[in-house]
Amino acid sequence: MKGLLALVAVVATASFASTAAAAGPAVVYDNTPHPLPGNLPSWAFEATGASEFGDRVGFATGSARELQTISVVLSSWGCQAGHWYSGDCVTVPGAAFTHSITLNVYAVGPGASPGALLATVTQTFTIPYRPSADPVNCMDGRWFDAASGVCFNGKAVTITFDFTSHGVTLPDEVIVSVAYDTTHYGYSPIGESAACYSSPGGCGYDSLNVGLADPATTLSAGSNPAPADAYQDTRYSSCTDGAIDPFGLDGGCWTGFKPAIEIVAVTPPVAPPTNKEQCKKGGWQTFDSPSFPNQGACEKYVKDAQSPGGEL
Repeated sequence: MKGLLALVAVVATASFASTAAAAGPAVVYDNTPHPLPGNLPSWAFEATGASEFGDRVGFATGSARELQTISVVLSSWGCQAGHWYSGDCVTVPGAAFTHSITLNVYAVGPGASPGALLATVTQTFTIPYRPSADPVNCMDGRWFDAASGVCFNGKAVTITFDFTSHGVTLPDEVIVSVAYDTTHYGYSPIGESAACYSSPGGCGYDSLNVGLADPATTLSAGSNPAPADAYQDTRYSSCTDGAIDPFGLDGGCWTGFKPAIEIVAVTPPVAPPTNKEQCKKGGWQTFDSPSFPNQGACEKYVKDAQSPGGEL
């Protein structure tokens, strides 16, 4: 009987170690609706004089912290020809434009200000134009979302930034922001000489917005520490109707309208043991690179690694 119990214990602990080593990516923050509707409320960079826009987000204690990806829902109001506001929007199905967009991750500094830049990624995305106006089902030039039976001006689009090669370990809270240029705004405004500016539909990036959602009803992972606050670099569209420059806290008027962001992270592997003491008192169970079925296997790993030609 004792032998059987010992065998069961070995199998159970081996299963535990294998499970720990196999832990995959986890969503550690998510303020995006599921399923994603045809469009979301949004913050327009060209219309508000913005260059950068974001939010402070929090993570549960003990959650995975090695940053993998950050997804942001955008709202595309641009048309291949015509405009959303003039009722003449025309878009060939599948038509899109490309645009360079930056995702920044900051530490939280004194007074909830943006602190050190922990990571930044700039990628070029293919952004679909919104569909053509549907005068049969909708009014005012909106398009018809058959899946929901609702008419929208813009179209929700999700883009994902890859941080897997950056080795970023997330603290308990960070400030996440999106930055991109438009014709007249952004850190390097594109200007009116771009070919799209005089095209029938104008430049798609001038009608590209950041999607917003209400954490009170949408947040499914992580926390939103300051529900009334956001962060901006803007010429004139802050909570006080003034400028914020450089990028900083914009507090007091954002309740119910926070960036629709999803953050995925993994638990970083635990470094191998370097001495036998680390294997004792259940310590062997904490390692996953490699994992061990029992204390003896852990101690043998250390012994072999310390022998001539070993890894240590």
